[in-house]
Amino acid sequence: MSAYDPFQRGPYPAGVRTVEWTDPKRGRTLPVEIWYPAHETHRDEDLDEARCDRFKPTPMAPEVSQSAARDAQSLPGHHPLIVFSHGFGGERRQTTHLCTHWASHGYAVMSMDHVGNTSMDMIGAAMGSGTTDPEKQMVQFIADRPADASFIIDAALAGEADLNIDPKRIGISGHSFGGWTTLATTDRDARVRAVLPLAPAGGQTPLTPPGLANKMAESLRLNWDHSVETLYLVAEFDTLLPLEGMRELFERTPEPRRGLNLLNADHFHFCDRVEQAHNFFQMMGPMLTKAMTSNEGETDMAERLKNMKSSEDLCPGEHAYEFLRGLGLAHMDASLRDHADAQAFMAQDLVSLLGDRGIAVERL
Repeated sequence: MSAYDPFQRGPYPAGVRTVEWTDPKRGRTLPVEIWYPAHETHRDEDLDEARCDRFKPTPMAPEVSQSAARDAQSLPGHHPLIVFSHGFGGERRQTTHLCTHWASHGYAVMSMDHVGNTSMDMIGAAMGSGTTDPEKQMVQFIADRPADASFIIDAALAGEADLNIDPKRIGISGHSFGGWTTLATTDRDARVRAVLPLAPAGGQTPLTPPGLANKMAESLRLNWDHSVETLYLVAEFDTLLPLEGMRELFERTPEPRRGLNLLNADHFHFCDRVEQAHNFFQMMGPMLTKAMTSNEGETDMAERLKNMKSSEDLCPGEHAYEFLRGLGLAHMDASLRDHADAQAFMAQDLVSLLGDRGIAVERL
């Protein structure tokens, strides 16, 4: 093996900016976070806690930081594009540790709020100030989400981000419902060459009634007419999305595909601040579940929440970050850049490699 090391931060400072783009075909306006390789003049601004970007995920949440320099000058040149889709009731900055890692290695990364299905929308629904019909909501989300992702690709290629995007090097990733969005977008958009679903929805889940889960599954053809490199990353003890559902999706996905299961991990090991995200859901899960499910789903989910491990009994968040950043970068390098060292990295025994780093995984 060469000195290729996808676990290490890249050679460029990571910049970030926020925009709003409106899709005129749908009259739909989306907030979009854009990460990109920044000019050398911003060296270390992204990693300095005193200078890096800070934001509030929701108005009532405490301020947090991301490893990126706000509105930094971008690095000239053409960049591969990765679109990222957040989970059900998430928001565009839920996994900044991965998005900034990609940017530091020369990628443009764009993540949109799926308006109507964000954390603020779900909080409103839980408090009774929004629509609480989960089936009606889900049908709308199934239509909106892949269209949102393709719209972001359209806008990026049209130069709306003030970045030069290579149209032949486009990937997509997402977590949970964003993982489903990743797969569904690839069904519909032949521009996508690389796919990284993280704990994807689409199999049977206690969060939705069986009929609705079937609609999600039926909306995935997973029979692509173009070659797409796919890497599934999932969690062993996923409370929200049972592992067997992801295995079924994986088996339906066309080759070339790989899949790895992070052992002793739960659904929120794919987000920033793993322990805090996990503990928050463990505390608020019953209220949020009531807003997100039918009565039968609520009963099933309540039982699963009782058996949810505490964050102290799960693998540490740092292991999840390393797992996600290292494999997420190597997969995109191998697929979008045809990087020979990255291809060799992905072809080796990844279970042993990660085990040597203290990270326990198994093949999906």
